[in-house]
Amino acid sequence: MAAPGFHARFSATGKIYTYRVCNARSLHPLEIGRVWHVPSPINIEALRQAAEILSGSHDFAAFAANRGKPDENTFRTIHQIAVKRTGTILSLRFEGDGFLYRMVRLLTGSMVRMAQGKQTLEWMRSFIDSPSARKTSYCAPAQGLCLSRVLYGQKRGQRRPQAASGLVPEEAIER
Repeated sequence: MAAPGFHARFSATGKIYTYRVCNARSLHPLEIGRVWHVPSPINIEALRQAAEILSGSHDFAAFAANRGKPDENTFRTIHQIAVKRTGTILSLRFEGDGFLYRMVRLLTGSMVRMAQGKQTLEWMRSFIDSPSARKTSYCAPAQGLCLSRVLYGQKRGQRRPQAASGLVPEEAIER
């Protein structure tokens, strides 16, 4: 049973999204609709370099589709972007305190474009350095994106809340 005052959306302290990309000439039939198929080569080290640039607290206005809300606060913190290859599947795992509308898809699309050699690392950095100057137009498709986990309880860098705090039982907080 949820504690009084608990709200599934507003009590969350963070989210983890996973975006899967199939980087092979052909797509396995069971992966259709579950991954973004990118047949041209992707440099995984370039993806990791982009992940380093994007991690941290920044104004992510360049990576947001504001849905007619131009005054929305676009500052967010990405704690980590992990890039992993398993066979032909690339997994990009985004952990942050919250994400803007389409932010993960815009980040992924831009990272992949850069990792294909179609843009530079400086191009990627320019979106962080001057977020209001321009927006990226490289949005990855919805297939491949998955909300992996919603985090409740403590924020990164804070002490673990007591079980009596009412938000989450102590044993439910992932370590």
